[in-house]
Amino acid sequence: MKKIILFTLVFSSVLFAQEIKIGYVDSDAIMKKLPDAQDAQKKLDAQIQEWQEELNKLEKDWKDKYDDYEKRKLIMSNQKRADVEKELVELEEGIEKFRQTKFGVNGELFKKQEELMKPVQNKIFTAIQDVAEEEELDFVFDRSGDIIFLYAKEEYDITNLVLEKLEVDIVDGTNN
Repeated sequence: MKKIILFTLVFSSVLFAQEIKIGYVDSDAIMKKLPDAQDAQKKLDAQIQEWQEELNKLEKDWKDKYDDYEKRKLIMSNQKRADVEKELVELEEGIEKFRQTKFGVNGELFKKQEELMKPVQNKIFTAIQDVAEEEELDFVFDRSGDIIFLYAKEEYDITNLVLEKLEVDIVDGTNN
């Protein structure tokens, strides 16, 4: 909501200003074509897959133990049944702890993503700033974000200029 209000304020002030130059980029397109971003995403995907396999193994172990318990619980002593139930609860808590540690809000995935993507984002931001200054633009918006243009002239799209600044081949996304 704040972005929409800011967007409205900026364009309201544009009505009163002289010769405002606006540009926009498609950061999703830049991220898809920039090899550094692709490499970082591959590393993240590999880490996610590794953790997911570990999680699947933990869940399978719990399921096997639970299935075995269900088959044998009627012939178990009360003490043995209580012990197995306690073990199942502990395994379930361990699974949830693993899930939160790896995939939770401040989990390792969040930290790994920050570690790998921050340098890429800084590189893109610097290129956007450089292009904006070279093109003497007053504003540059990201059309991939919350603010959506209902109409924008293609001549203001500086995505390819940013890709050129990053030395990325516009056609296939490789470095020159």
